[in-house]
Amino acid sequence: MSATLTEEPVVLTPSAAYRPPTDEELDLLRQIGEHWAQTLGGRRLSRARLPADPDLVGRGEPLPPTSRYERLVRIVDEGFVPARPGTVVASEGAIRPPSRLGRVLFAARRALLGPPLATTAIVQERLSKVVALAVLSSDALSSVAYGTEAMLVVLVLAGTAVLPASLPIGAAIVFLMLVVGASYRQTIRAYPRGGGSYIVASDNLGRRAGLVAAAGLMTDYVLTVAVSVAAGVAAVTSALPALAPLTVELGVGLIALILAANLRGIRQSGTLFAVPTYAFVAGMLLLIAVGLGRAAMDGWRVTPPPQLPATEALGPLLLLRAFASGCSAMTGIEAIADGIPAFRPPEWRNARTTLTWMIGLLVVMFSGITLLTRLDGLVPSSHETILSQLAAHTFGRGVLYGYIQAATTLILVLAANTAFSDFPRLLFFLARDRYAPTLFLRMGDRLAYSNGILVLGVVAAGLLVAFQGRTDRLIALYAIGVFISFTLSQSGMTVRWWRRRDAGWARSLPINALGATLSGTVLLIIAVSKFTEGAWVIVLLIPLIITLLSRIRHHYTLVEQAAALHPPSDETGHLPLLRARREVGDGARPAPEQVEAPDEIRHLVVVPVAWLDLPALRALAYAVSLGLPVLALHVATDDEDARRLRTLWSAWGDQVPLELIMSPYRVVVAPMVNYVRAIQRAHPELTITTVLPEIAVTRRWHRLLHNQVALRLRTTLWHYPGTVVTSVPFHLSTVSHEP
Repeated sequence: MSATLTEEPVVLTPSAAYRPPTDEELDLLRQIGEHWAQTLGGRRLSRARLPADPDLVGRGEPLPPTSRYERLVRIVDEGFVPARPGTVVASEGAIRPPSRLGRVLFAARRALLGPPLATTAIVQERLSKVVALAVLSSDALSSVAYGTEAMLVVLVLAGTAVLPASLPIGAAIVFLMLVVGASYRQTIRAYPRGGGSYIVASDNLGRRAGLVAAAGLMTDYVLTVAVSVAAGVAAVTSALPALAPLTVELGVGLIALILAANLRGIRQSGTLFAVPTYAFVAGMLLLIAVGLGRAAMDGWRVTPPPQLPATEALGPLLLLRAFASGCSAMTGIEAIADGIPAFRPPEWRNARTTLTWMIGLLVVMFSGITLLTRLDGLVPSSHETILSQLAAHTFGRGVLYGYIQAATTLILVLAANTAFSDFPRLLFFLARDRYAPTLFLRMGDRLAYSNGILVLGVVAAGLLVAFQGRTDRLIALYAIGVFISFTLSQSGMTVRWWRRRDAGWARSLPINALGATLSGTVLLIIAVSKFTEGAWVIVLLIPLIITLLSRIRHHYTLVEQAAALHPPSDETGHLPLLRARREVGDGARPAPEQVEAPDEIRHLVVVPVAWLDLPALRALAYAVSLGLPVLALHVATDDEDARRLRTLWSAWGDQVPLELIMSPYRVVVAPMVNYVRAIQRAHPELTITTVLPEIAVTRRWHRLLHNQVALRLRTTLWHYPGTVVTSVPFHLSTVSHEP
């Protein structure tokens, strides 16, 4: 057994999104901390000097009051539970929004998705083999419902006489299934903590290959949802033709239902989807058993198919196109190797066992349906699926036919659940490596990667609408992404075995090498034969996705470089910082965003005022209480406006310096912003804090009754270096009762 195998639990917890600090970072932080201690001296901040107990339990001794009425009181809040000194735990009550609308939306969310789950419940959310087969294999198992039909749709272009070729083509597809399945068993053995194509290709072939695999998987998962739902709706409209005009609406509604189920968490969605998956498997096995039994009793006689005219000549290209279309029955085989962390311990053992079950069922069902379709002389129809025809021919249009159609519809729709399980996990790994936005690292309150689930649902629904729910239009785009990931994953495994020579490598390498060769061959066939039918879209889309992922990584790299720690002083131990000195020259102060120590910051607090009323006085009082230099700023539109404010200022006693900006063009925001920038240009060492008085209304529509100067100032000034913007809200609810 390979040394890489381990029984250590495999859990993707929220903390898995963040790397541990390096020794260099810890050493730099110690140096910076020592500099802070020297700078603060006896002014070091401590918990004992805080005016309130941060643990929310009270200290028993009041702090020195700032007035004779002030005392430290015991704070009691049901939303927080003290755990130990310096730590409080937010209970379920603490995550309820404070606003009325927020509470209503929170209650609706809880009714739809269920109560929030604590992080400690993540182990209980993992899947048994029985449930995992339903969740992670539904895509692969459901593809037998349209794989044979996709192959026949191409073959009949050459007329009825060429239909016998479906059996050797089907046999080639079955052989490919077995090889790819065996290859992924080796992948699970080598990557017991999760061996998706992105991880395997990145680890063994380089980051660029990993991004190609990720792009292929992303297109595969989106198309899995669109194709599965479209095929499910096609099964419904085959049985109920009256619903055909509502194809798109039904598809979008079903995507919304699957999305909501997955937002409830992987275990609950898995339990929900297990019954339809096994109902479909049971129905297919019954259909195949009865059909083969009747065929045996009939001496394996082949029913002549309807005579169809040939629209294309039979040739190698047509056969290759039919083979490529039939390979759509292999989609989803990689899902179990991708989803190892979703299994109960021992994860890798359970994953390999489940993969073996899935491949066995897939081979039996695809082979049986292909053989029965040939024996019964069935051909594709625009009004009824092959599987519907086969069920009607075997059982008649009675109860069992209805059962087959219902089970097929459910499994085809729920096959999208495989993508909803793996797509968010792929985005998690990409975001962890900074190739995707970090919002995809976040676990929702049901321990599901909610942001990835939502993105997949929206994109797949848009694709379904764009293609009007037509399965045949979508399948042309489908298999190419699948086989890109197959090829790169198995190529990566081949390289891994050759380089590392782990235990059992001599047996595993030929399996993965054969899988890579066959997958690459199929990929080439699909790319060439399906290019004019729509595969060109994927060929163009994948480089665009790679470019986007690379640009995201470039941005995060720049951010990390800019935010990286560095030593707090030069070789002599003196300030300013060595890096800042090099940039601004010896003897000059560094720019505000180049400093890390308190004594290096020079402040100016600016308070914009329109009138000397209570909100303005509160903002001025707050600014002065900081103990920093304060300047009041007023934009006057004419001389009368300036005289009025000066009169108010003089009556107040001219407590704070006032600067008037005359704006003859009656513009307020731009002159104020440009004035602050002019000060910064003249004194680049200053950190300018703008304190904005804002009226906080109790009803949202009341915001329309007030000007948005403070909001515009905040959003504009925020973009400039060396500027800090803070708001002092004046809550009307505390001083009046609004109607």
